[in-house]
Amino acid sequence: MHGKTMPYFTGRMLIGGELVESKDGGWLESINPADETQIGRVPMGSKADMDAAVEAAEKAQPAWAALSMSQRAEYIHKLGDALMKRQEEIAKLESLDTGNTLGPMKRDVRTAVERMRFAAGLAYELKGETIPSTPGNIHMTIRQPYGVIGRIIPFNHPIGFAASRIAPAIISGNCIVVKPSEQSPLSASILGEICKEIMPAGVVNIVTGGRETGEALVRHPRVKRIAFIGQPVSGMAIQKAAAETAVKLVTLELGGKNPLIAFEDSDIEKVAACAVGGMNFGWQGQSCGSMSRIVLHESIHDRVVEKILERVRKIKVGNPTDPATNMGPINNKQQYQKVLSYIDIAKKEGAKLLHGGNVPQGDEFKRGFWVEPTVFGDVNMSMRIAKEEVFGPVMSILKFKTEAEAIQMANAIELGLTAAVWTNDISRAIRVATAVQAGYIWINGVGQHYRGVPYGGFKNSGIGREEGISEMLSYTEEKVINIVLGGGDYNPAAG
Repeated sequence: MHGKTMPYFTGRMLIGGELVESKDGGWLESINPADETQIGRVPMGSKADMDAAVEAAEKAQPAWAALSMSQRAEYIHKLGDALMKRQEEIAKLESLDTGNTLGPMKRDVRTAVERMRFAAGLAYELKGETIPSTPGNIHMTIRQPYGVIGRIIPFNHPIGFAASRIAPAIISGNCIVVKPSEQSPLSASILGEICKEIMPAGVVNIVTGGRETGEALVRHPRVKRIAFIGQPVSGMAIQKAAAETAVKLVTLELGGKNPLIAFEDSDIEKVAACAVGGMNFGWQGQSCGSMSRIVLHESIHDRVVEKILERVRKIKVGNPTDPATNMGPINNKQQYQKVLSYIDIAKKEGAKLLHGGNVPQGDEFKRGFWVEPTVFGDVNMSMRIAKEEVFGPVMSILKFKTEAEAIQMANAIELGLTAAVWTNDISRAIRVATAVQAGYIWINGVGQHYRGVPYGGFKNSGIGREEGISEMLSYTEEKVINIVLGGGDYNPAAG
């Protein structure tokens, strides 16, 4: 259906400043989730390819770190300019490759460039400090790059995460090896083309492939810093694998089962609008921050549900490259089957299907990974859809009576990425936001990420923070230098 709207795409990896195929000649086919046609391929990177990428990064890193901060920032600004020039091309390719609608994919490119530019400016805050510990001495800290950074990207925001997350790593003086998702790898080759034109060889390396490719990066003994975005089970596996070859710093931005809690004094129309908007139907709900649990006070429950359903019924499912489409297909067959299984589980466990839950009607939906936007009511915390991340367009609506009950419901799971609290009572808002175990919370808002504000989760939703100064600092090691003024005898008891 949609696979022929662009020519078949053949990508290459970027290793040491050259666009290359895999050393063993393997290829990874990419499927259009709208009709299951093959739309392109990229190299299936091997361990040998990953070794070459790490070696190239190691070789380039000393000269890159020796550049001034303004010189490194200039390179990042040039990358941003080049990405914006190819925004339309990238967005259309990603829409075909991911199933995400065209508007969000255009926005992903623009947002990535904004974050890159922000990182380039923020880098001047990579400062040390002086510590007034002992008289007659100066104690100071400096920040130095790790050397080679490994970065693994998920399927839902391919260019958005790849481009924006490169910037804080390399502005800090590191070189980087990026491993894109095997489920939506095509746009990474365009990023590779851009980096080849602009960046010094070896500063940015992009190695495509499957799980084994990513494992080769994680296990490489000379990659001492790993950053990953994905599901919790993969994050735990990465922690384990990384620790088996060297002591490494691993940061993880993982999944969420995020609650929107609305109290009785909330604006009903705004709550409904933010509940639907926060569910990220433009990404088919395939976003770690999606508001998949709507927790409503019993006094407003019925009215908010009615308004939510009014909005969900207007969601247009179809060709993701059509600007009029609001929701496309699920990204891949495995995820599609998972979403359908959770819908079936919810029905069996007694949740009330209020909307969707099926494949849309029409010939254009006979192939591909299609499911309607789905809303369940009468959900309680004993049900799996109230506790487990579906990562699809499935919204669960729950009811509460008291503030304590709402907090208990929010915290009764092992995930804690984001949450939203809706109330006009500022004391209650702060009280609940403080009590909810999540890393990123909105009061009377939802979904928006703000420049410089650290993003990350509690519990099994991850470790570490991104998008702010803490992310950039995490790409450096802190070194202490003690200056002994005037010399003197060594006295081990003085400390």
